[in-house]
Amino acid sequence: MELVCPAGSLPALKTAVDNGADAVYFGFRDSTNARQFAGLNFNDKRAAEGIEYAHSKGSRVFCAINTYPQPDGWEHWKAAVDRAAGLGVDAIILADMGLLDYAANRHPDIPRHLSVQGSATSHEALSFYKDNFDIRRAVLPRVLSLDQVRGVAKHSPVELEVFAFGSLCIMAEGRCYLSSYLTDESPNTRGACSPAKAVRWQETSQGLESRLNEVLIDRYGPGESAGYPTLCKGRFEVEGSVYHAIEEPVSLNTLDLLPELKGLGISAVKIEGR
Repeated sequence: MELVCPAGSLPALKTAVDNGADAVYFGFRDSTNARQFAGLNFNDKRAAEGIEYAHSKGSRVFCAINTYPQPDGWEHWKAAVDRAAGLGVDAIILADMGLLDYAANRHPDIPRHLSVQGSATSHEALSFYKDNFDIRRAVLPRVLSLDQVRGVAKHSPVELEVFAFGSLCIMAEGRCYLSSYLTDESPNTRGACSPAKAVRWQETSQGLESRLNEVLIDRYGPGESAGYPTLCKGRFEVEGSVYHAIEEPVSLNTLDLLPELKGLGISAVKIEGR
């Protein structure tokens, strides 16, 4: 079973490789990847250096082009696929069917992995992607229970990758537009669940407040841990009570489940991040 680690920068990539990552994944410094945050991600020069380093240590490198092209951005997303191919990545992680089709026809020798943003939750969906775009691997949404993963794995026509560590989200990846109600942007289209430009922290007499596009998401008392403001994990007043009305901020850790995941035939476990 392969360990796939995130690389938001060249030092992070090297650290992951040096500490045993079988593969690392990265994205370009633009809206083609779903972790578009200031100061992170790669230009072509850094990506080439990272790929060379990983390959010299026996690790593979995947490029995540896992947002959905907007009507006026198709050429930009296509160019990202071509850039990844030219850099010599070992696989391209894609969500959009148009891009999967483009990559399959333009760069058939480069393995295609279906991103978690593709939101495939059944072996029938995986068969569709396999038959039409010849994907080699699919990343399953982290909201699936172990029983659901078992059901998909039993009949999957492709390798499966699951998240092993990171934040736990109540939404099925690729289907969430919740943040767009406040910011007009979503992780599916602009690469950020809560765009940094819309985030504001403010010390007030009532405590530290986090806001998303000026909407109060949470308020923290002295010494209380403060998380990055996302709409689904905010605290809201509902019928006179203030609490996490949608979901509490929790983490995913499958360390104790690794033997069972391996027994299901899972090909890779993934650490969330970048």
